Amino acid sequence: MLVVPALVGTLALPAYALVPGDPGFAASDSFNQSRAEAQDVIVSDLAAASSVSRDGYAAVTADELEQVRLAEQRAAWEAQAAAARAAGGYSVVAEQAEGDDYPWWNQTPNDYGGGLSPLGYYYRECVDFVAWRLNRDAGSTAAPWRWAWANLASGSAYRWESEWRAHGWVVSSEPVTGAVAWFPYNHVAYVQSVGDGTVVLEEYNWNSDHSYHTRTIAWGDAIYLYPPK
Repeated sequence: MLVVPALVGTLALPAYALVPGDPGFAASDSFNQSRAEAQDVIVSDLAAASSVSRDGYAAVTADELEQVRLAEQRAAWEAQAAAARAAGGYSVVAEQAEGDDYPWWNQTPNDYGGGLSPLGYYYRECVDFVAWRLNRDAGSTAAPWRWAWANLASGSAYRWESEWRAHGWVVSSEPVTGAVAWFPYNHVAYVQSVGDGTVVLEEYNWNSDHSYHTRTIAWGDAIYLYPPK
């Protein structure tokens, strides 16, 4: 057993510490054996001959992780929607579902040659249903409509969140009854009620079937666009 002379040189290398909140590793002061009152260390020839290696780290921010999650969510939804479209049979609805007050529930959707509703969106799309509900809540159930394509948001649900912000309307992570639940994979729904950590939605065209649905999600599954003023 020998005292390795090269140990002093090794001990003079910068020490690294992970700093909470810091995306990488920050160098501390060089280690000083005298200041630390360290004792001489005896190591074997085998240990002295071994090389020192450091693992590589790639910093990933919370925002980057969220973008990956949303991309995966959107890809899954698009695959599901494609399968639903391939199955067909969504041009006609046999009867109006319980709880569905959308007045154009039996109109032909755009996928089958249908046109625009009086609100300016294609019949039986998620955006048309939500626009109808916002009108209903505002006491506007016939022309002239309080909210329509021209003064609400575009026909693409994907853009609703940014257009809400452009109008100066409230965008929040906290749901309220009557708000719009916005999903980055090009879908919007109406918030029927809010529970303890859960949200009950009403919506059209979930899974691209142009029909009425209700479902329950967790608070964090959507962004909430408060009713416009």
